[in-house]
Amino acid sequence: MSLSRPVRVLIATAGFGDGHNTAARGIAMALDGQADSLIIDPSAEATPRFNNLLRATYRFITTYLPRTWEKIYDGVEQRDFSQQKFPFRRRMQQTFAHQVDKFNPDIIASTFPLFPYFFEDYVRDGGRPRPVITIVTDSIKINASWRKAPTDFWLVTDEETKNAMVAKNISGNKILDIGFPVNPLLDTLKPLSPTSSATPFRILYFPTPSKTAMRDTAQIILNNQQWPTELTIVLGRNLRRLYPLAREIRKRFPGRVRIKGWSRKVPQLLCEHHLVIGKAGGATVHESLAACCPMLIRHLVPGQEEGNLQLLQKIEGGSLAATEATLATALDELLTKQASQWRTQKRNLSLHARPNAARKAANFIMETARKSLQTVTTE
Repeated sequence: MSLSRPVRVLIATAGFGDGHNTAARGIAMALDGQADSLIIDPSAEATPRFNNLLRATYRFITTYLPRTWEKIYDGVEQRDFSQQKFPFRRRMQQTFAHQVDKFNPDIIASTFPLFPYFFEDYVRDGGRPRPVITIVTDSIKINASWRKAPTDFWLVTDEETKNAMVAKNISGNKILDIGFPVNPLLDTLKPLSPTSSATPFRILYFPTPSKTAMRDTAQIILNNQQWPTELTIVLGRNLRRLYPLAREIRKRFPGRVRIKGWSRKVPQLLCEHHLVIGKAGGATVHESLAACCPMLIRHLVPGQEEGNLQLLQKIEGGSLAATEATLATALDELLTKQASQWRTQKRNLSLHARPNAARKAANFIMETARKSLQTVTTE
């Protein structure tokens, strides 16, 4: 096998939560110019309608029935994912195998726990082996689907997560504490300094689909009498549902509210704002961490997101503010004594920020691929 061509990296992801896709894009951007990379979503390509239904169901359950999701999440702990059957699995596996054959990668990077199992089946059916690297997008509390994946290496977000996986009898030599592969642009941006002016105090808000939660959150932020505050609302996929309410809020507080739909400038927004408020998803938490932007968690999905909150709390760079009362208290604590607690949290985050994680992940992927190719050429 010739090494004269660029290394080919297949990045497999899925749209169940933003973390998987964010990590996949971060790695692809970091690989740009040094490898041929391709991002695939076998679930979306194999069964687009069913995939959209599953994603909508996932969002509904995690938003409105979090305890139901917790039971589902905890229920997979004892399952054997190499044998697990579910609707359309065979079609997804066939699509995955076809994409592997067509792109002919030298290495596979998976940001979703299911695809290493698919590749194991692919090799068992006669496909050519390649190294597999699994990028874990959760922190500390790692589901069995990640831990049991047939992979050569796991890339994890932090030391606590590595320790948690080692405690589950996974060799520490196979786990690399690299960080969450956020957009590499974050490594070039300059976040607000802990000594920056906090007047006005700019808050970046990623709301869930709940209109009540958005209305209550905005009122608590903008009615704060102790400190001048401004609010930027990023609606994303909730644009159609929430825009009329966001417009009402902007009208009620003229000059203090900005509304954004889909934004490709989240890294810049995080570096320009003093605080981010949102759900404890892996992408939002780790992008905030990389931007040294303290975070208040308004919505927590039990199970996979609990570890993200634990990480923020351990770093002392954020906290849970799931109720109106705790949100108001948290804001008051951040802003008293000339925003001294906010400044302390900024410093804490700067000690743990890894805005270059995607580049480190890309470098490791390239190193692993080249070693594998050299082994093949000498055989």
